[in-house]
Amino acid sequence: MIDRRDALAGIVTMFGAALFAPIARAASGKIPVIDTGPPSSAVFTAGQRALATALSERVIPTTDTPGAIAAEVPAFIEKLLADWAMPEDKAPILAGLDAIEARSRRDYKVAAAEATPEQQDALLTLAMNGALPGGADFFDKFRQLVITGYYTSEIGITQEREYLPVPGEYDGAFPYSNVNKVYSS
Repeated sequence: MIDRRDALAGIVTMFGAALFAPIARAASGKIPVIDTGPPSSAVFTAGQRALATALSERVIPTTDTPGAIAAEVPAFIEKLLADWAMPEDKAPILAGLDAIEARSRRDYKVAAAEATPEQQDALLTLAMNGALPGGADFFDKFRQLVITGYYTSEIGITQEREYLPVPGEYDGAFPYSNVNKVYSS
């Protein structure tokens, strides 16, 4: 069985010093359970939840492997923010979602969650480039949450990557040409 906390420990090395604080707290192991049950409290409004869901799928879309929605990344994000984030950690995420929503209504006359994928990509690009209030900070943190949620999920570990439990079999002569996926443990 794959343990999300073990996968979180691996994510920590990917982001290094720029790791979003709630992810670091969750990976620390000081509280025993991270991924069971609903969040202790609602973090998002219904509109923010729909937008976080839509944007998470834009960060890791469904291709030949399942995307962020199938991996239940939006629920992971809300649980992480509810149970592991301080109020100051939540602020840039909530403000960023609100800024994207306002820009979508201004530019496209629709809720951002209902915008086309191309429009959502454009909104995320504006945020990434700092063209929205607090956008760059939001984008960096939100992207970390999506990547962490995805690559610590069962789908991310077993379908996007090839799961090899440790200790696994060692084959020092394994041909590189036979590698199809990035291996995770």
